[in-house]
Amino acid sequence: MALSKLFVITVASVVAVATQASARASAPLVPTALVEDVKSATADVEFMDYVGSRQVIKLGPSDVLVLSYLKSCEHETITGGTVVVGAERSEVQGGQIVRTTVPCDGGKMQLSAQQASQSAASAFRLQSADTLRTLYALAPVVQLPRNLASADRVLVVDRTDSPGESYRYEIDDTIITARFYDLAKTNLSLVRGATYDASIGGHKVTFRIDERAASGPTPVVSRLLRFQ
Repeated sequence: MALSKLFVITVASVVAVATQASARASAPLVPTALVEDVKSATADVEFMDYVGSRQVIKLGPSDVLVLSYLKSCEHETITGGTVVVGAERSEVQGGQIVRTTVPCDGGKMQLSAQQASQSAASAFRLQSADTLRTLYALAPVVQLPRNLASADRVLVVDRTDSPGESYRYEIDDTIITARFYDLAKTNLSLVRGATYDASIGGHKVTFRIDERAASGPTPVVSRLLRFQ
């Protein structure tokens, strides 16, 4: 009887450990970086994908991958090798990496693994709805909300600290599919030090332009604007 009871306890313990290990293995990766560019047929990531800590990306000898880390603001250009995505920077074996630190609002961001999206990627949210997002370029890259109705596809950007400056953009199916809209391609140039509201389909986010914001197509992580 005692041996039988011991056997049951042992089996239960093994099942519990196996279940915990399986849960860890299947847990979604926490998104930590954004793919700003990729030139590879085998990397299994695409432009503007989010990638997560511990994710492995294999590059051919001449392949190029550009990552921007959301929290540390590290901007990496990686050529060849095996890339292991980290929390704040990558580890690269058999390849070359060039790092620079770019302005970004990473210190105010908190990543959310629950908001998983396609291609092993995840969106992330700000720590608080009251946090004022700061952009370090004059033209944002806007990440659009999902499932926008056809009647809601107008992006509006209004200046709030000095009314009178307003912009409207019709969002077509191509942009909806891509989910990102680079306003630098519209020649938009917002005002340094000003604050704005961006709204679309019932979603709104408030942001400011840094006093030393750069013009032109700077790294996406410096000017990425997401709706909650």
